[in-house]
Amino acid sequence: MIGAGAFGGWTALQLLRRGARVTLLDAWGPGNSRASSGGETRIIRNAYGPDPTYCKMAARALHLWREHELHWRRQFFHATGVLWLAAALDDPFQRASLGPLRDADIPFEELSIAEVEKRWPQINLEGVAWGMFEPNSGYLLARSACHAVVEGFLAEGGEYRELMILPGGLETAAWRALLLSDGSTLQADRYVFACGPWLGRLFPETVGPHLSVTRQEVFFFGTPAGSDLFSGKHMPVWGDHHQRFTYGIPGNQGRGFKIADDTRGPQFDPTSGDRTVSAEGMRLVREYAAYRFPALKNAPVLETRVCQYECTADDHFILDRHPLHPNVWLAGGGSGHGFKHGPAIGEMLARLVMEEGTPEATFQLARFSKKP
Repeated sequence: MIGAGAFGGWTALQLLRRGARVTLLDAWGPGNSRASSGGETRIIRNAYGPDPTYCKMAARALHLWREHELHWRRQFFHATGVLWLAAALDDPFQRASLGPLRDADIPFEELSIAEVEKRWPQINLEGVAWGMFEPNSGYLLARSACHAVVEGFLAEGGEYRELMILPGGLETAAWRALLLSDGSTLQADRYVFACGPWLGRLFPETVGPHLSVTRQEVFFFGTPAGSDLFSGKHMPVWGDHHQRFTYGIPGNQGRGFKIADDTRGPQFDPTSGDRTVSAEGMRLVREYAAYRFPALKNAPVLETRVCQYECTADDHFILDRHPLHPNVWLAGGGSGHGFKHGPAIGEMLARLVMEEGTPEATFQLARFSKKP
């Protein structure tokens, strides 16, 4: 298993539980700062527009997150709820999300502006037409969860090695072992590559044309002294469809109020790219914070981060065999929304690998070759 992030770590654990002997590899460690699964927090929500696939997958993932919290006696999930702010009454994403949520029996509330204002007076609702609230959603602790999964994997008998896979030759018709950064080789009956933004580099022909790695900036603001209105106690996770889609997570772990613009950034090198936020990004997020959360006007910036998305053209995951190697599986294309699904992906992919199954068409590589 190559990659100890959200997809790789959970898949390694589930493969182990199915009776496989598993070696898990990662170049810089689970949840490291270069990885797409790094950082403190990630949103977990069920609203996904008209396609029920991810709505149901997120529900299964949340069940597994809670199950493992009990098993490992650790907390990853914080149930602040998720508030969606719609810019129009006919907002296509939020309106289309309601049907799949109902069908999956996932609780939600449709809220008028007056109801949103009464419950969250710290939000300026100018430009908002209505709100939708998922009370059972919230946020996950990202880096600590990645570490916990690997610790659980080791406790159950797995092997973990912090080494890099050397690129080159993986797309050829025949290879028998992986060449590692310490000069050793590793041979296995089956290989699963869950390498996040590096997946396209390792497989430049099969994955490379369909995976775009983009630079994404994240900001953490200090909240007013003596006020907990911007903490998880009184503030939900939120997503705002006003002009650019912006989202955030309430203050937690003393790290400030998180705000990020979901707009896809420029191309980015995940290994050596500059992780300093841009002056333009800072300007835009400060303007937004002052507009939507007036109490945060001129708030101190406590921390900034530059991470990356590894996006497919359709934002669907890649979970499929390599076309030339039936014993090689590829898992990636998290597209900015993959982390929450980690436990469900691990469960699904382990079953496919062990049972020689066929993935859903949504996740197959063949979809990229189909004519519109």
